[in-house]
Amino acid sequence: MENLRHLKIALPWHTFGHDNLGIDALSRANAAIIESAAFSKGISVEFLTLGSRRKSNAIPPSSTIKIGPSPSLNQLARGNFAIFRELRSCDLAFDIAEGDSFTDIYGRRRFFLHCLTKLASILMSQPIVLSPQTIGPFDRVTHRGMAKFILNRLTSVYTRDFLSTEFLSDLRISSNKDEFIDVAFRLPFTPRPKDKDLIRVGVNVSGLLYNGGYTGGNELNLSLDYRAFTKALIETLQNRPGIEVNLFSHVAGGGGRDDDGPAVLELAKCYPKTKAIPVFETSIEAKSWVSGLDFVVGGRMHACIAAFSSGVPVVPVAYSRKFNGLFGTLNYPYFVDGKEATSQQALVQTMAWFDNRKSLKDGIEASSSIVDERLNRYEAAIGELLYYLAVPREKS
Repeated sequence: MENLRHLKIALPWHTFGHDNLGIDALSRANAAIIESAAFSKGISVEFLTLGSRRKSNAIPPSSTIKIGPSPSLNQLARGNFAIFRELRSCDLAFDIAEGDSFTDIYGRRRFFLHCLTKLASILMSQPIVLSPQTIGPFDRVTHRGMAKFILNRLTSVYTRDFLSTEFLSDLRISSNKDEFIDVAFRLPFTPRPKDKDLIRVGVNVSGLLYNGGYTGGNELNLSLDYRAFTKALIETLQNRPGIEVNLFSHVAGGGGRDDDGPAVLELAKCYPKTKAIPVFETSIEAKSWVSGLDFVVGGRMHACIAAFSSGVPVVPVAYSRKFNGLFGTLNYPYFVDGKEATSQQALVQTMAWFDNRKSLKDGIEASSSIVDERLNRYEAAIGELLYYLAVPREKS
């Protein structure tokens, strides 16, 4: 048997226990896939996370995972370079960029911080892989140039949708690249039974969309009045017999306009016949609960992925190309485009899909082979890289 090296793996922008359960789902699923790939090659590994906004009571899912420092411009400005010391102690890095944060649409500060962690690995000559994610857009010319500089110096760049792949092609990125799918489709869950007497509908309320974006000025440029659409949807569903409407969050606890929790409570107060679901502790808990629903309308992409990957008909409300790209890649056309549809158009279309739930379920089943094939290829690609790095080599 080969004497393979033990590998220490950095996980930049992975957070177990993030108040955004999408990031929690990505972190759990990606670490599990990497560990499975290593096990298949007979390689022992340990992980170091370098994430953000972790709940104080969050526990890593495995003893092989150590929680490292959070990337912070303020800490760096104070001369605290612990994150670089920790990163240097690792053999390679898998950077998931919280799924969609390698872009400048969320502001310059966030963009520069994500650039910084990638540049650190590059300057250390450390192998770094961008795990499957949405990449771009980069609206400012200077940001596009910086992103291109970084992308061309990474070990591998993996996208989760065809629009990001086309974007890399337009940028003429020369690094090793491939298109897979969102790793959160692999998130485990415990299936819940369906209610035999009621049609249980889950409305995943996005605080970000409900509050008109991060500033309230509709900087997401939506044609859809999401608040009006959500209220009309609840009213329409409640006017039909035998339907239970459940309001749930997927980003909660962080406060601010991005928090789903206050929007859920406000709607529950307006519509007392709805059920406001308590905040979930983990993405696995959320996905397990979602699996017991009959239909979901979601404003958060990973709430939609939780439904999709547990076989529940789902209508995502798309506010950026990450939705269009991902569900387009899966040949799943049942989503509302918030940049194209009016509130009335969205309501009519959503209710038509609700009445034709079986077609949506059939669409999910037809796409399952795409998910399996792509994630199997991703795991195989990881295995090859880990094996290459784990084989001992004589120093020249």
